Amino acid sequence: MISKQSIDKIFSTIRVEEIVGEYVQLKRAGSNFKGLSPFHEEKSPSFVVSPSKQIWKDFSTGKGGTAISFLMEIENFTYPEALRHAAKKYAIEIEEDQREFSEEAKNAQSERDILYKIHEVANDYFQNILWENDEGRAIGLSYFRERELKDEIIKKFQLGFSPEKKNSFTEYAIEKGYSKEILEKSGLAIFPENAPNGIDRFRERVMFPIHSFSGRVLGFGARILKNNIKTAKYLNSPETEIYHKSNVLYGLNQSKQAISRKNICLLVEGYMDVISLHMSGIENVVASSGTSLTTEQIKLIKRLTENVTILFDGDNAGIKASFRSIDMLLTEGMNIRVLLFPDGDDPDSFARKHPQEYVEKFIENQAMDFIDFKAEILLKEVGNDPIKKAEAIRDIVKSVGFVQNALKQEVYLKEVSNKFGLSEQSLFNELDVQRQVTQNHNQHAQQQKETAAPVKMEIVPFDEEKSDPYLYDVLFMENKLVDHMLMFGDIVLKRTDDNNTEYQITVIEEILHHFDEEQYKFLVKGNEIIINQVKEGIQNDELRSGSFFVSFMDEEITTKVVDALIPLDELENWSSRNIHPPNYGDKVAEQIKGDVLLHKYRYIDYLMKETIAELEKYSSTDEVKYFELIKKITLLKQASMRLNDIIEYSPIKGIYVDRKR
Repeated sequence: MISKQSIDKIFSTIRVEEIVGEYVQLKRAGSNFKGLSPFHEEKSPSFVVSPSKQIWKDFSTGKGGTAISFLMEIENFTYPEALRHAAKKYAIEIEEDQREFSEEAKNAQSERDILYKIHEVANDYFQNILWENDEGRAIGLSYFRERELKDEIIKKFQLGFSPEKKNSFTEYAIEKGYSKEILEKSGLAIFPENAPNGIDRFRERVMFPIHSFSGRVLGFGARILKNNIKTAKYLNSPETEIYHKSNVLYGLNQSKQAISRKNICLLVEGYMDVISLHMSGIENVVASSGTSLTTEQIKLIKRLTENVTILFDGDNAGIKASFRSIDMLLTEGMNIRVLLFPDGDDPDSFARKHPQEYVEKFIENQAMDFIDFKAEILLKEVGNDPIKKAEAIRDIVKSVGFVQNALKQEVYLKEVSNKFGLSEQSLFNELDVQRQVTQNHNQHAQQQKETAAPVKMEIVPFDEEKSDPYLYDVLFMENKLVDHMLMFGDIVLKRTDDNNTEYQITVIEEILHHFDEEQYKFLVKGNEIIINQVKEGIQNDELRSGSFFVSFMDEEITTKVVDALIPLDELENWSSRNIHPPNYGDKVAEQIKGDVLLHKYRYIDYLMKETIAELEKYSSTDEVKYFELIKKITLLKQASMRLNDIIEYSPIKGIYVDRKR
């Protein structure tokens, strides 16, 4: 178990903007950063990161928290896994509490956790074979060095080697305590009837571990080195609970910082393309690993940049098939350029032939926009045939139709118009035709889907709080007062007592005094937990406001605190438009005073409603109780009338003022 001292050190060292920035393209917005939500498809940024408060808030989904909770959310980390990941990133040495765990606790790991662990064990095993084993050095390491890979690059990408023995790793993993069942589920071994001791999936191959965005090993790609064996040149891990090839880009973990820094991603096909470019000093590169590009993979890139340059082999027969990838990238709002290497070259060979500066200049100068690229490829085949030429232009216009931004669409159509000497109007007409075809296709697909699976009517649960305006009002004010304690808890207020004597009191103490005076019973469990923690803090001479609760490992509490510390108006950067509205909390003394009075007022209304409902029970059964309730209602009404004369809320000023008659 990670010691509390280590946890405190991790939280005091890590920077939320740095950790989130590895997953989300953040842009400065006043004192905060903004970006597109990584949890929800959106076009306008609703994701806010506050460096000063060290928290984040996703307004599109309602999620929020610390850097650690972000890692747990986006990577499916457990709390300890997220802490260890952050500690590793910031080179923090973790101290463990030496405690004995029960057998039940030891076995409480989920199958998913074990799959991650066995891939980590396999990755270490294959690397150890490469560097320490005679067979690994003679075959695997020799191959990588023949490909001119330096040792630091081999270690950077954690390349390894699987030995020839048919169950070498399986035997090793079973000795480590892993079951046959988990070995099969991981895809690292199979257990056919004729081989009860198991067979390694990967044998006598160089190993390319495939990492998640955060660096966890999900699976492997493996290349065989013998030419005289009739088997696949490359063999990949099968789909598992943790590995879905359509959701992964090879090299993204090693390249994400360079992609974000340079604001452009180079997209290649193979493992060696990525590795060779890295070795030449060009690190903003990822590979689709031989699979067709997917929407999920594009979204991974879009977290870091909207600019993509696709690098193709000069003699790649599948270039035309790649047109689908271009259309998908355009659909996701990416800016695309395409580069064809000279015949006989691919990114791997080209990077090894030339120095870094030459390769970078070549990519920068020779990359074409997708219109020039498609025109060059398609018009090679049409010759002087006007029908084929028209079809080629139609294909290009179809791609323009996938561009989401209307202004960009018009610019691209002007470019097509100039390139082919066609009127812009005819191209816009063709674009409308393409849109109609796409719309009809989508409608047909939707109709088929509805026919195949009729939509079931669902009962939408009624919002109980809003059905009772008295309950809703008192809940609203209860939440607001707790928010004030979280946001402004340690601010000192100047007050005067009934004798006109000045005294000082913190926001936390004033609101707590109000709750205690009213003997208030909290209607929201999370608020009650926060208040009890605040009271405990006061007993220990400690004021516990928002920052104390930020790292609370309770989702309800964390969400509540983040909502209080990053209000909705943080989405707007008004100063950039030369608008300077009053800041939340500018008049905190008046705000607290007014909200305490309004909560008291709403609470009295709520108690009156509850008491009136109780009258019916005793009207004919208990006369004494009945008249006690009548008396209580009368007192509550009198208190309500006095408060009504005292307070008035100004929605423009955002404060309460005395009503003057």
